[in-house]
Amino acid sequence: MSAVLDAPVVRSPSRLLKLARSLGRVAERGIGIVLFLALWEALPRLGIVSDAYLSPPSAVLASIVQLLENGQLWKHVAASLQRSIWGLVLASVAGVVLGLLVGGFRRLAAIVDPVLQLFRQTSAFALFPVFILFLGIGELSKVAIIFWASFWPVLLSTVGGVKQVDRLLVNSALSMGASRRFVFFKVVLPASLPSIFTGVRLAGAYSITALVAAEMIGAHSGLGFLTLNSQETFQIPTMYAGILLLATLGLLLNYLLALLERRLLRWRRGLSLDE
Repeated sequence: MSAVLDAPVVRSPSRLLKLARSLGRVAERGIGIVLFLALWEALPRLGIVSDAYLSPPSAVLASIVQLLENGQLWKHVAASLQRSIWGLVLASVAGVVLGLLVGGFRRLAAIVDPVLQLFRQTSAFALFPVFILFLGIGELSKVAIIFWASFWPVLLSTVGGVKQVDRLLVNSALSMGASRRFVFFKVVLPASLPSIFTGVRLAGAYSITALVAAEMIGAHSGLGFLTLNSQETFQIPTMYAGILLLATLGLLLNYLLALLERRLLRWRRGLSLDE
């Protein structure tokens, strides 16, 4: 009996295995970035590409540190983040509401679809003069440009999600006496959420892309303004710093949206083939 009690406890290797897999995935994702940064650093250092056109990452990092020390970094990041979030939120709300209506009502879709297809082909960049004419060069026009660029992925993904809902689920709920309102909120909307989140994540990327264009209109702050102004004044390391910060902001926004999607759609999780 005492021998049994004194026997060492064998811990399950599942936690260590999960940790090893996580570290392996991080290493896989990091290899490409490390190689890219090494190549980027080597090209101007070896004189293959002039550093007047391609600043090495070390110089870009030094420029970011300088922006951080003089307090300009948070000013530009805060301005860009505020514009992107406002445009994305407004586009998501409008795109989801209109997409649910268009996808759920055929007559409404027949009426508004030609108009939507016409405006869908109109680039936000082509609408610069219109936004400036009606909204001026203040913050409202910048948010409007980001809204326009972000609106269409949400709308189209929502419409597609509603139309792809299994008709059998809808008919089954109706046959059991469920009201159309109940079917909409308990069947159609949950089944459309994966497509809606796909559209929102695409819109997040579009909001960062349109940010540079939006900050061309009378802006005095923001990462897009920082990038363009640095290019005009030939401050090349700062220009690349702005580009890198814009990419980082886009990655962070996509990560947050993906995290929100995983939290709200836990039932949709699947297994990958290598697990």
